[in-house]
Amino acid sequence: MTNDLTNASSMPPPTQLSIPLASCAIQVRTVDQVAVARRGLEAQQLIELPDGRIVRLTTPVPPGHRFALVPLPEGTTVLQYGSPIGTSTGIAEGESLTQKNLNHKVPLVRNIPSDLHNPAPIPLSPEEAGTFQGFRRPNGSVGLRNFVLIVPTSMCASHEAREIATRAEYTLLDKELHPGVDGVIALPHGRGCGNNDGDPIEYLLRVLRNYAAHPNVGAVLFIGLGCEKTGLEMFKAYLKAHGGLGWDKPSASISIQQLGGTRPAIDQGLKEVHSLLDSIKDATRETIPLSELTLGVKCGGSDGFSGLSANPALGQTVDLLIRAGGTVLITEVPEFCGAEHLFAARAKDATVAAEIHDAVDWYRTHAASVGAKLDQNPSPGNIAGGLLNITIKALGAMAKGGSTRVEGVTDYASPPEGKGLWLMQGPGYDQESTPGLVAAGAQAVIFTTGRGTTIGNAIAPVLKLASNTPLFERMGGDVDLSAGGIIDGTETAEDVGKRVLEHLRRTASGEVLACAEVNGHREFGFWGGAAISL
Repeated sequence: MTNDLTNASSMPPPTQLSIPLASCAIQVRTVDQVAVARRGLEAQQLIELPDGRIVRLTTPVPPGHRFALVPLPEGTTVLQYGSPIGTSTGIAEGESLTQKNLNHKVPLVRNIPSDLHNPAPIPLSPEEAGTFQGFRRPNGSVGLRNFVLIVPTSMCASHEAREIATRAEYTLLDKELHPGVDGVIALPHGRGCGNNDGDPIEYLLRVLRNYAAHPNVGAVLFIGLGCEKTGLEMFKAYLKAHGGLGWDKPSASISIQQLGGTRPAIDQGLKEVHSLLDSIKDATRETIPLSELTLGVKCGGSDGFSGLSANPALGQTVDLLIRAGGTVLITEVPEFCGAEHLFAARAKDATVAAEIHDAVDWYRTHAASVGAKLDQNPSPGNIAGGLLNITIKALGAMAKGGSTRVEGVTDYASPPEGKGLWLMQGPGYDQESTPGLVAAGAQAVIFTTGRGTTIGNAIAPVLKLASNTPLFERMGGDVDLSAGGIIDGTETAEDVGKRVLEHLRRTASGEVLACAEVNGHREFGFWGGAAISL
C-alpha cells in the first residue's frame, strides 16, 4: 500500500491511452467511491471516469475486485451500492481494495420511523402473470414434482431408508407403469438419538414433518429403529399436533426392531413402497396460476460479480413473481449483517422492520456466545473472489430479494403466514439453509453462484444462476443459467430476470429438469438451531 493517497499522474502520458470506466469496471451508484473490475486489470492502466477525470491504477486489480476512484484517507467510510462497505485504513486513488486497507467496521443503523409503511407491489393481471403445469393436491396445495419419500425418524434408520429408496428406484419404479411418479427419495440424516430437548429436537421434527407434508411429495414411508428418542411414536404425535400430512396422503410406517433387523426392514419397506407407487402412479399435471408458486432464493460460492449480475437479475425475477401473486423466501440471516437496515427500510411497517433487526441481532448474539463474529466473512472462496467482508457480501446478496416490500420474518423451516417477500431465520451454510427454505414451503429454489456449486435438494428442483460467463462455460453441466451477459455488457438485469422466470416456469411444469436433478443431487440436512453455522 502506498502512503501517498493522491494520484501523482492525473494526466496520462501522450503515448498511453486511457479506457472508459464502463468498458472495464462497474460503478453501481454514482456516489460510490469504488468500482468493480469486469476483468483483470494491470497496474498503470489509465481509466477515464464519466466526469472526464483520469485514474491510474497503482496496483493490479483481479476480476471481481474493487479499486478506489478517489483517494480514501484513513478513517474514511467507503461507499458502494450507495452504502458503507467498510472503513479505509488508507487507500490511494487507483489502488485495489484488500482486507489490509479496508476494515469491516460500518455504522450500525437502527432508526425505524414509527409511521413506516411501504405500499404493496402493483399486481400483474392474470394474463401477464401466466401459469405453469403442476400437481394439484387434495388440500389445494400444488406440487412441482411427485415423489415417494422415505423418512427415517432418526439417524438409527437412515441406512435402511437409503437402501429402500435406492433399490426401489432400480427395481420398482417404471415410468410406463408409474407415469406420474418422479422418483423415490430418502432423507438420511444424523440426528434424533441422544439429542437434547429444545431446538435440536424441534427443528428435526419440524423439518421431517414439513418435508413429508410438502406438496412435491405424493406418498410417504416412515421408518424408525424402535428405541431412539425421535422414534415412530414421538413422530406420529408431532404429526398429529402439527396438521398431519396436509391431506389424506398415502403413507406407511415400519420399525426395524419389530421386523427383526436390517434385511427384513428393507424387504418390508420395498413392499410398502410398491403399494405407495401404485397409489400415486396416475397423478397428472394441470394448469396452475403462477401465484401459487413459492420460490426460495439462495447464493453460495459467490464472487465479486454475484452482487452485480446474478443477484440483481434474480431480484428482477423475484419482483415479477411477487407481482404475479407468488411468494418468495430469502434466508442466510448472517449475510444481512451490516446492511439489514436496507431490508428494514423496505418493511411492510415498523413492526416488521423491528422483526428484521431482531433476527440479525439474535444471530449476532448467538455467534458471540461461541466466540464467533457475525461481521467477518469466514469463506476463503468469497474473499478470493473479491468479497472482502460480510457487508460487501450482504449488499450484493440482498439484491436477490428484489425491490418489493418485506411482509414479515418467519422462523427456520416455518412456512410464512402470507404471500409476498418473507425473510426466514437461518444460517448462510448452503447444506442447511437450502433445506430450510424447502421445509418452509418453497417448491423450487434458485441458487446464484460466482465460483460454482453443485448442490441440489432431496425433493425440490434447485436451479443455478451463474454470475459470470466463464463459470457458465466451465460448469455448464451443473449451472442452468447465466447472468454473465450483464458483466459482458450484452444483457441487462431486467433481461436476465425475465429469462430466469421463464426457465423457472418451464422447470416447475416438468418440461425441463434442473441440472442438479439430472446429476442426481439430492442433498438433505438441516440447522440444529443451537449450532453456530454461518
